[in-house]
Amino acid sequence: MQTQTDRLSTCLTWLRLTMLPGIGPRILTDLLHCFGSPQAVLAGSHAELTSVPGVGSTLANRIRHAEDHVAAQSIIDWCTAHGVDILLRSDPSYPRSLLELGDAPPLLFSQGTIAPGDALAVGIVGTRHATVYGRRQAERIAYGLARAGVTIVSGLARGIDSVAHQAALDAEGRTIAVLGGGLGKLYPPENESLARSVAASGALLSEYRPDAAPRGGMFPQRNRLISGLSMAVVVIEAPDRSGALITARLAAEQGREVLVLPGPVNGRASQGCNQLIRDGATLIRGPEDVLEDLGPAAAAIQTASGHTVRNGSELLLNEQERQVLEAIELQSTAIDAVVVRSGLPVHRVLATISVLESRKLVRRLSGQYVSRI
Repeated sequence: MQTQTDRLSTCLTWLRLTMLPGIGPRILTDLLHCFGSPQAVLAGSHAELTSVPGVGSTLANRIRHAEDHVAAQSIIDWCTAHGVDILLRSDPSYPRSLLELGDAPPLLFSQGTIAPGDALAVGIVGTRHATVYGRRQAERIAYGLARAGVTIVSGLARGIDSVAHQAALDAEGRTIAVLGGGLGKLYPPENESLARSVAASGALLSEYRPDAAPRGGMFPQRNRLISGLSMAVVVIEAPDRSGALITARLAAEQGREVLVLPGPVNGRASQGCNQLIRDGATLIRGPEDVLEDLGPAAAAIQTASGHTVRNGSELLLNEQERQVLEAIELQSTAIDAVVVRSGLPVHRVLATISVLESRKLVRRLSGQYVSRI
């Protein structure tokens, strides 16, 4: 079992490596692949380091003298003073969905809490210059999803992002904001109050050191975490050149669903959305469509309401439908057993199983047996 002293030492090592200027996700992944551990990277010779793709002489020297470039203990002290946790990939609270990524951050700065139910998450992204239509639709969709128990993930940017976070808060749901800079350099500054509310009802996350000012190149890198945290990404208003389109592309590469709200064919803010739909993304009209398209989760998720959810569309079920579903096991279950467990009449059970079949939550194995999908 790792002691607090061991964890602090590990944290300091990771900070010295990952917070070095010039080390991004790709170079970090290559370094760890070649050396095996952050300790080995920091102890590498100049020749060994420069043999790694992307590592030149300047960066190799910086790695070899990492303690001179990164005040790791000062970062830890700042986090302690501001209620920020440093999550390592080995920590139980590190988001499990991010571990699927080949370039998952070795550490995250987190203000707030990551809950088990946050695995049931949907990213909502869009333009910073949202129209009235875009704002209303983002509010409607985020509010409906949050009320259903879905965690809303976005980037705390102006426009669609801010509307999505606020709608989740208005629905008394959970929301996570992934920042394109450090937690000590919130951007945009007018969202400081919103950021505090997000931290109180979810979490602010960043892979950047707390004093890192946001720069243009950080936002596309941040977007892979928005999609990585989400079961699906909803795009609401995105012009032809939009960061939201980058998030959509990353989501598709990560195996996440890409769901798109259409807009006026002559509306500049919707050109990217309409092109995504033309290219094969799924068109959605509201939160119900999103829930139906979420599909199965990687593992069973315990929601805040106490239910165990294996598929996003389960959130659409009424009490009777949930009662029947919970009476059906993953393996073959006799209809008679479902009737006994649910306490419902046979005709209601049969009718409800038909509904669950149509929503692709169960399948009939024969006339007398059924199982969850």
